[in-house]
Amino acid sequence: MSESKCKCGPGYATPLDAVRNGPVEKLLYVVCVQPNLDEEHGDYLATVDVDPASPTYCQVIHRTYTNSKHNELHHSGWNTCSSCHFVPGGKEVPTRDRLVLPCLNSDRIFVIDTGTDPRAPKLAKVIEGDVLKGADCTAPHTTHCLPNGNIMISVMGDAEGNAKGDFVEFDKNFELVGTWSRGDRKALCGYDYWYQPHFNVMVASEWGAPKLFRRGYHPTDCDDRTQYGCRLNFYRWQERELFQTIDLGDDGLTPLEIRFLHNPRENQGYVGCAFYANVYRFYQKPGSNEYTAEKVIDVPVKKVQGENGEIEMMGGMMTDILISLDDRYLYFSNWRHGDVRQYDISDRANPRLTGQVFLGGAIQRDAPRRVLNDPELKEAPEPVFLKGRRLLGGPQMLQLSLDGRRLYVSSSLFSPWDKQFYPEMVAAGGTIVQLDIDVENGGMKLNENFLVNFGGEPYGPGLPHEMRVSVWCAVICDLRRLNSTNSSSSFLRDSSSLRFSSACSAKWLLRFASNVCWNETGLLSLSTSVKPISSNRFCRYSS
Repeated sequence: MSESKCKCGPGYATPLDAVRNGPVEKLLYVVCVQPNLDEEHGDYLATVDVDPASPTYCQVIHRTYTNSKHNELHHSGWNTCSSCHFVPGGKEVPTRDRLVLPCLNSDRIFVIDTGTDPRAPKLAKVIEGDVLKGADCTAPHTTHCLPNGNIMISVMGDAEGNAKGDFVEFDKNFELVGTWSRGDRKALCGYDYWYQPHFNVMVASEWGAPKLFRRGYHPTDCDDRTQYGCRLNFYRWQERELFQTIDLGDDGLTPLEIRFLHNPRENQGYVGCAFYANVYRFYQKPGSNEYTAEKVIDVPVKKVQGENGEIEMMGGMMTDILISLDDRYLYFSNWRHGDVRQYDISDRANPRLTGQVFLGGAIQRDAPRRVLNDPELKEAPEPVFLKGRRLLGGPQMLQLSLDGRRLYVSSSLFSPWDKQFYPEMVAAGGTIVQLDIDVENGGMKLNENFLVNFGGEPYGPGLPHEMRVSVWCAVICDLRRLNSTNSSSSFLRDSSSLRFSSACSAKWLLRFASNVCWNETGLLSLSTSVKPISSNRFCRYSS
């Protein structure tokens, strides 16, 4: 590789370089669901202006409609990795210009062109649901791009809607390659996933069977743990084989969003377990080939009484988590309790609460349910009004800005569940708000000048779910600068938040290579120390 080039695209030298020098975001791409199932324009991708200097600040400036019904857009992912691709001379440099939108209900996959005009994305391709069903897969969820230029999407069901944990792979033209996993051992359920080639590992989480969650939430559905998940599944990345499953038990029911740390030398991460709002840390003990999981955050259930006198032990329903680029803060949302929390995770095994903001939820002072016992709060949270609009529903998806100073929060989880838990939010339309983050000392506060209101959409109120910051910046990183340091230690301190994972589609996930390049199989070429690098070696990074 001494005579080769890692050609450059949009990106930054290190995650900390992105934090310090990256541009402030001006656009948000927002996945929006149309709750009116008879509306022919259907779900859409909303482009939101988040530039405070713009005359259209906090407004939807473009909508890319699916023009079909019953899709249920949910999460999204890019077509090109945030990695250092090894691209031999003469080969085309991959371009990150397609946003992939899988659908939970129709099993379709929409591919959106964001490169031609970032302010007005357009539909590039539709992969019909029969393509997945032909591979005995349904309910596609998490999209990640692979080092070889392909993309991979996790699935949660088989062709009949029963629970199934697997992954489907598509080539760069979005043609189906096939299922990804090998071997006889299979996961019972599927949901999110994250891979760490540096440790030859991928970890996947679990939700449940599509035929169950699509019809709404029923507490008894969780009784059958073959159809509702409580496990973490670990795969050997190169071999594509499931080698370990950790059962988290009742406290770990529905482990959803899962994250490795950014530092490539830390073989550990966190997963948020939705129903009872617990966070588990997973890690590999020194000298062991297997992983361990331990509960490190436990949000207490609240005893509430409903309008008809029924008693419920209400869990928080933790529906999203993320980790800041410097691996200092972990954020999560409790959709039912109504709060967003910030924890300092400098001590990985002992997270410390540093911020909490309530943004609606089901236990507000004037809510129909009355809280009988709350181990945390002395009084119920007050309703939140912003720019004359009451925040309805609860805080759901989270998106952190590149510099870590702005946290965007949407309100819609999954439209069948939205209609069940927060019908008033469905009728009025969802919202996106912004929390201002104190990155030095910890803490959060609501930005009273920011509100994106989806109540007045052209074809009726919309439900905003996942958000993705659009920041494009071409940066060439000349790795010869490594030679200017006396040793590798000072450089490694600056790159302590690096991530050898292509899970770029989840949040701002960056990769950096210290004398490292990826080849097309996703393997690493890694030297044990920093050595002189030829003048024609460059790397590509993107966020």
